[in-house]
Amino acid sequence: MRTRPILIMLVPLILGAVALAQSLVIESWRNDDLVIWRDTIIPAFNAQFPDIEVVFAPTAPAEYNAVLNSKLEAGAAGDLITCRPFDTSLGLFEAGHLVSINDLPGLENFSSVAKSAWITDDGSHVFCVPMASVIHGFIYNADAFTELGLSEPLTNEEFLELLEIIKQDGSYAPLVMGTNDQWEAATMGFQNIGPNYWKGEEGRLGLIDGSIGYNEGGFLKAFEALATWVPYLTDGYQAVTYPDAQNSFTLGLGAIYPSGSWEIAGFNAQADFAMGAFPPPPPAGQEVCYISDHTDIAMGLNAASPNAEAALTFLEWMTTSEFAELYSNALPGFFTLSSHAIELTDPLAQEFLSWRSICESTIRSSYQILSRGNPNNENDLWNASAQILNGTLTPQEAADQVQQGLEAWYEPQQ
Repeated sequence: MRTRPILIMLVPLILGAVALAQSLVIESWRNDDLVIWRDTIIPAFNAQFPDIEVVFAPTAPAEYNAVLNSKLEAGAAGDLITCRPFDTSLGLFEAGHLVSINDLPGLENFSSVAKSAWITDDGSHVFCVPMASVIHGFIYNADAFTELGLSEPLTNEEFLELLEIIKQDGSYAPLVMGTNDQWEAATMGFQNIGPNYWKGEEGRLGLIDGSIGYNEGGFLKAFEALATWVPYLTDGYQAVTYPDAQNSFTLGLGAIYPSGSWEIAGFNAQADFAMGAFPPPPPAGQEVCYISDHTDIAMGLNAASPNAEAALTFLEWMTTSEFAELYSNALPGFFTLSSHAIELTDPLAQEFLSWRSICESTIRSSYQILSRGNPNNENDLWNASAQILNGTLTPQEAADQVQQGLEAWYEPQQ
């Protein structure tokens, strides 16, 4: 008589276990993207896989690392982990929290540059599916260009001539950028134009293997090119913060904004003038152009997930052209890192994306391996780039300073 009630009680438990096995939780710091995942991305996945429930559960960006680490240590983290680039996620893999996804179908759709932020130093294991990058370049006030009869520059020499014309006219600040926060000088200046001088991956990998230094060759030339911006920056640029520069440009006070695709959504909402964009112009006579197509976000599998099979299904779907186009259109300026050809609805975003077909991609020089020591290479580049623009260091002095900092701890550069 007791057997039947026990079986009845077990049935819902079994059904609950099945349901649990098909339910996924995504950890992320992109809390602003909640609506996009809930209303666009997850419904598209469920159209093909209706039996796998997916919940996007973000944490505030500033709290994400600490909260995620606590959850992982407690065994309470979600099945899928949104991966920040480079050492933060590498640390999670080395601690056993993320699994190798080398055998994941679809991973062949991502280049070595795309995977560079989520791969072990020896290249033996990829541990997150690359999702998106941001592309550096110059956004300009198209109405101002029309008014002044200007066209997009094709070489750095044409770029400087363009800036001089804008300066002489006086209606607009030629370059809208400040040095108050330091990082803009490096991220939107040095790392923006630099790949054209150090030849993208060739130079970046040369820094890692020690065959080239910051104070020679293309890296020194990049510092020298950055110094030519000084006469064309916004008045009082030494005190201009990043938000100040954004506001100045969207208010129509400047002609050209050195930056990248991450600004597109905000600028679209704030600027009441037409905008265009052009890639960093290479030196005259250089046939190949290079862009910083910088890795930004990826997703990996929690090694402790009880729903690994369903999670791998989701990750495999993320390698498809469908996801690539959905995500890139949902977040204009954040571009799929896959090799799939996609169409974007935002014209400014499409312009940035088109540069991949004409230029070679690389990532910021200091982000992989080189910022692990003391002094931090990324922070050194911030300081050196800002001092060049502020006139307190010459390009050679700045380059020597950065190189000395790297040599102080990084053995291949010693």
